[in-house]
Amino acid sequence: MTVTETDRAPRYPFGPVVKLDLHPRYLELCRTEPISRVTMPYGGEAWLITGYHEIKQFLADPRFSSHAATAPDTARVTPLPLRPGNLLSMDPPDHGRIRKVVAHAFRPRLVSQLADRMRDLVTAELDAMEAAGPPGDLVRSLAIPLPVRMIVELFGVPYEERAEFRRHSDVFVATSAHTKEEIDEARDGLEAFLRALIAKRRDDLSDDLISVLIQALDAGELSETEAVRTGIGILMAGHETSLSMISNVCFLLLAQRELYVRLRAEPRLLDAAIEEMLRIIPLRSVGSFPRRASEDVEIGGVLIRKDETVIFQRAAGDRDERVFENPETIRFDRESNPHLGFGHGLHFCLGASLARAELRVALEGVMARFPELRLAGPVEEVPWKPGLIARAPESLLVEW
Repeated sequence: MTVTETDRAPRYPFGPVVKLDLHPRYLELCRTEPISRVTMPYGGEAWLITGYHEIKQFLADPRFSSHAATAPDTARVTPLPLRPGNLLSMDPPDHGRIRKVVAHAFRPRLVSQLADRMRDLVTAELDAMEAAGPPGDLVRSLAIPLPVRMIVELFGVPYEERAEFRRHSDVFVATSAHTKEEIDEARDGLEAFLRALIAKRRDDLSDDLISVLIQALDAGELSETEAVRTGIGILMAGHETSLSMISNVCFLLLAQRELYVRLRAEPRLLDAAIEEMLRIIPLRSVGSFPRRASEDVEIGGVLIRKDETVIFQRAAGDRDERVFENPETIRFDRESNPHLGFGHGLHFCLGASLARAELRVALEGVMARFPELRLAGPVEEVPWKPGLIARAPESLLVEW
């Protein structure tokens, strides 16, 4: 018997990505079917988790393998599966071994020491934007330079070489914006960049992350592939994700300008406001990287069979009305906000404290400098990057 279109699980993604809108199908599933079947763009069917409790259980369960999802036949949203050898595609004990090597670079004390440099950079960039006169571009003048400068300092990439890895970064994180051949070429380019940096820095070690990777490599704690691909993962997460989030937060505050006005009037709400925006903004344009069940597992009353693939949509879980009161309402005074913006379990984001610090310093700088800041044109005319894993404005023109 022929399988018809109606016999298959619904196609995923459910529709085009529009600004910071979350497709209504996610919230419908969160309420009625928090674990459901979908047909992925590549690799066949998968389970999609949209409920908060179900996502947390999934992320905490070691029976779901990230490494198994590197197989070519894995159901996924990207043209190519993840390459083995970086933290996102690792399971215990390898994941713990490598995370332990790199975790010290993100300890709160070090991030706190970076705060003054963050403020100096924000001041300098906003000085230049103000001097040039309106309209200014908050993406070019704030969202890009701040996280790029911080991650290259933390990592140990010479600042003048930032363009080399930036050249490959958007291609690296494409879903539909580039072909699989272009994505593979970007991956190769980034690996060549990291190998060259390791070779160049072997005799010039300091306390940065590339030095940590070199020392672990020389001590036999990491293979060369692990050092290179772990480095790429941190570089990408440390700047591409952060610049997207800074751009999105600025867009949200100015698209709903009453939020900007309130935050200016009540700066004590800043930390809570950042957490609320981390909750409400659907950073990923599509669901998560996939994992596979290593045995039969039951979550939320649904049996997931061995070798079946699972993804989740964090932003749907963070609007689960079982956990968040009035979840669609942006509340800067929300008292309980256990959002999953930085993940949960083994793969909880290493750079969470750095990302929060960047958001805080960026917003403090903008609000202090430009109390009357507003979009320079209609919100509908803000251009968005198409076909990438993380959604973000291409530019954000403002006037003051």
